[in-house]
Amino acid sequence: MARFEAIYEIMEYIDNELIICNIGFPSRELYEINDRDENFYMIGSMGLASSIGFGLALAREDKNIVVIDGDGSLLMNMGSLVTIFANNPRNLTWIVIDNGAYGSTGNQDTYAQKLDLVDIAKSVGFKNSHDFNEINLKEIIGSDDASFIVYKTEPGNSKAPIIDLDPITIKNRFMKAIEK
Repeated sequence: MARFEAIYEIMEYIDNELIICNIGFPSRELYEINDRDENFYMIGSMGLASSIGFGLALAREDKNIVVIDGDGSLLMNMGSLVTIFANNPRNLTWIVIDNGAYGSTGNQDTYAQKLDLVDIAKSVGFKNSHDFNEINLKEIIGSDDASFIVYKTEPGNSKAPIIDLDPITIKNRFMKAIEK
């Protein structure tokens, strides 16, 4: 399965949750699959989708936050794994699509191919650390603890078009959506 199909499947479980999506192709694919004002598309800042999602989870405890991230981005910001665990925002679900590659920069291999990201999250202390295929995402979102989920896919990018919204428009419409 490719990342595009994984994002499509993830979005089947999404109702009114706020989504923070990793940079590059994941954001482009989400935009093509299900563009909504409640989606925040990262245009830059590799490795920071989890940090933005964490801050949003703390600021909006009344909303469920889902971060769609990549293995390469997680590896760039491993400190967020510890920070999110230590604060344990129950309304944060962090989904790492692990395709073993830096998909947006040419599909170079990541070291995630040599790691078990679920085991790493468990070793940090995440109680809700799962392989996507072993859970019902709807039951995990908004559970009693922060959740860390790994969705294994094959490397490769779809032909999703470039997002035709400028960064200011993405920010403004997302800000308006979270005010509701």
